[in-house]
Amino acid sequence: MKIRPGLGALALLIATPAAAETHATDTGLSYGPRPAWLISQMDEGDLKTRLQACSGQTPTRSNFSIGHRGAPLMFPEHTVESNVAAASMGAGILECDVTFTKDHELVCRHAQNDLHTTTDILVSDLADTCATAFTPASGDEDATAECRTSDITLAEYRTLSPKMDAADGSAITAEDYQGGIADYRTALYGNGTTIMTHAESIELFRALGAKFTPELKSPVVDMPHEGFSQQDYAQKLIDEYKAAGVPASDVWAQSFNLDDILYWIENEPDFGAQAVYLDDRYEAEDADEGLIDPMDASTFKPTMSELADMGVNYIAPPLWMLVTVQDGEIVPSVYATEAKAAGLNMIAWSLERSGPLNDGGGWYYQSIEDVTDNDGVTYDLVDVLAQDVGVVGIFSDWPATVTYYANCLGLD
Repeated sequence: MKIRPGLGALALLIATPAAAETHATDTGLSYGPRPAWLISQMDEGDLKTRLQACSGQTPTRSNFSIGHRGAPLMFPEHTVESNVAAASMGAGILECDVTFTKDHELVCRHAQNDLHTTTDILVSDLADTCATAFTPASGDEDATAECRTSDITLAEYRTLSPKMDAADGSAITAEDYQGGIADYRTALYGNGTTIMTHAESIELFRALGAKFTPELKSPVVDMPHEGFSQQDYAQKLIDEYKAAGVPASDVWAQSFNLDDILYWIENEPDFGAQAVYLDDRYEAEDADEGLIDPMDASTFKPTMSELADMGVNYIAPPLWMLVTVQDGEIVPSVYATEAKAAGLNMIAWSLERSGPLNDGGGWYYQSIEDVTDNDGVTYDLVDVLAQDVGVVGIFSDWPATVTYYANCLGLD
């Protein structure tokens, strides 16, 4: 088994000394070519003219720009390198999705059971620890596997090499299964990237001059897990910020589980004040209804005003829930209007996640697909989210896009 040293994130940065020196301040930030290219694709109009007029501006860090798992459009998510890239684009807040290992150590991974698509575990000595072994494609059935952080120790986790999140469903071998990267992403920056624990992410993000938005991921194992309860899990996430001396005002802890949010509000009120409820109402008709399915009590969702009464101050739905199309224009949705009326701060996720916009943009743009016919619509959407919906931040898989807009429009 190949053992990787358990270096702290600052030690890892020594491998890229320019990053450690440059990103601790706001010098040396760069938008790269993407914002200008997106602007060039826009239809003529006042917004395009205004954005073009900012072409000579100096990039500055903005909390409005949030790195979604770093910069995974081109870098393996939740790696040191992905987050260094996001910080270099001016992302003021960076994300570590948090799950736990067999020995209940917190690590950065989008799901507890995604190791088979985000690391090389299936072609490593740890393949036999997977909950579901690799099964090759056969007939109409795709290749499958499932590998969990909760089935390996932290020491074993450290031996894994991250890769772009993908799998080749047609694979006959575990080696072939490592492919399948979407054609709008790349493996160019995948080699030699570095996996992180949650504690290391705190150290790294602080060194990069960024703030923090960890997401407590839902376990796929039954809780309590060997005595480790959901409350223990939620508390340990907060405790790692307290141990690092990070002020609560720099942390926006997220969860899809409302009980986690309410736990933080009650037990860690300073952190709970900025806790972000990731709302999974995914249909327009779910906008502000208490019970989505009258026959299923598990679908209960508090109204916006009820959330506010519970002490929730931040809500984060997917992009398409915040906007709709009216008379051929992108406008705020009923959902957004009601959340704003309740006094909730809104954060949108996730820009540049589901592919190019010249053919509708995919999953994240489903409510505006009728007007999504070129990549320039990215900035039309960002403008409506910022100016009309009034979001306080936008997650992006390539933060330079949002940073450029925030800098141009004077957003913090």
